[in-house]
Amino acid sequence: MPLGKQRGAGNVMAVPISQMWTVAVYVLRQRLAGRRRYPLVLMLEPLFRCNLACAGCGKIQYPAYILKQELTPEQCFRAVDECGAPMVSIPGGEPLLHPKIQEIVEGIIARRKYVYLCTNALLLKQKMDLFKPSRYLTFSVHMDGTQEHHDFAVCREGTYKVAVEAIAEAVRRGFRVTTNTTLFEGADPNAVRQFFDDMMDLGVEGMMVSPGYAYPKAPDQVSFLRERRKVHELFEMILSNRKRRWRFNQSPLYLEFLMGKRDYECTPWGNPTYNIFGWQKPCYLLQDGYADTFRELIEQTDWDRYGRASGNPSCQQCMVHCGYEPSAVHHTFSSFGGMWGTIKAMVFNTYANPLAQRRLAEEARKPHGPLAVLGLTVEGEPVSARPAVETVQVA
Repeated sequence: MPLGKQRGAGNVMAVPISQMWTVAVYVLRQRLAGRRRYPLVLMLEPLFRCNLACAGCGKIQYPAYILKQELTPEQCFRAVDECGAPMVSIPGGEPLLHPKIQEIVEGIIARRKYVYLCTNALLLKQKMDLFKPSRYLTFSVHMDGTQEHHDFAVCREGTYKVAVEAIAEAVRRGFRVTTNTTLFEGADPNAVRQFFDDMMDLGVEGMMVSPGYAYPKAPDQVSFLRERRKVHELFEMILSNRKRRWRFNQSPLYLEFLMGKRDYECTPWGNPTYNIFGWQKPCYLLQDGYADTFRELIEQTDWDRYGRASGNPSCQQCMVHCGYEPSAVHHTFSSFGGMWGTIKAMVFNTYANPLAQRRLAEEARKPHGPLAVLGLTVEGEPVSARPAVETVQVA
């Protein structure tokens, strides 16, 4: 659930109060109704095809006949109505490739749902006229760090520049814009912090950040963060001693979870996924079959088989937001301690940490990035010092 700081409004929030209120009322109603499992965000995938081929993506590895398929607007609306979540995230693939994406977005907004249209922004300037600025619509732009790191992560040079130009134009036109960043093994914490500064300079409403999950279908299995200890160490450096100008479109308790300050169990039903195959069991990241209806997903999935406490090896190192952010939101509204913790995290949000500051200085002297994981250098220089597209040689 997005919580953070509103542009120009001090240390308050990264989303409109109307959205905060809608989500808060929804969660409280679920609790009063005694529902243990309820959705917070519907992950609606209208298609899998994309105009990029990121090495860490498991969605575009399907055969061509699958990549050609897409949900109809009617199928999307039925899923939204069936699920009932107050927020709808539209990932993919690249949703802007869908020929009826305007109709889909407008239909969901007409249902007074808050839409996060996820995009790599390569087509955003071209398609922007299809949409109107609205408190219900946010462009969530995939940005995996500074120019060098982003272009390497998406396997195409020049994408960062195109995305930045699209973000600036969307902000200029009055659209809500957030960024979505996935961090991998070898991530440079200093570069990530610089990236946060760059995004704030662009005027984005808030940022979302998460460790990557090792998709079995992803071509690159080396670069995923696989140890919780390393994830905590990385995010402690990135999120400690933070600048007050940074705004995060996430639960502050989830960010504390990434820093190792809290421990949660996964609640995979919090962000259910619907795509061309149906309701995906159990979550956006694992594929253990599909349900025909949302009710079947909730009532017939053996949820005890998933999450870290279950012992499921696929879940042991996962800390991704789609499973753990709903847990943090549930904590916020389930107890006084959770609400008080959220308030404290919003007010005292700099997290002074001298040790993390010293480790940042040490990290600045090390090579970083995907090539560093493989022990590679670029013409004798640290990999972070040269574009990842240059010729490489074994160190």
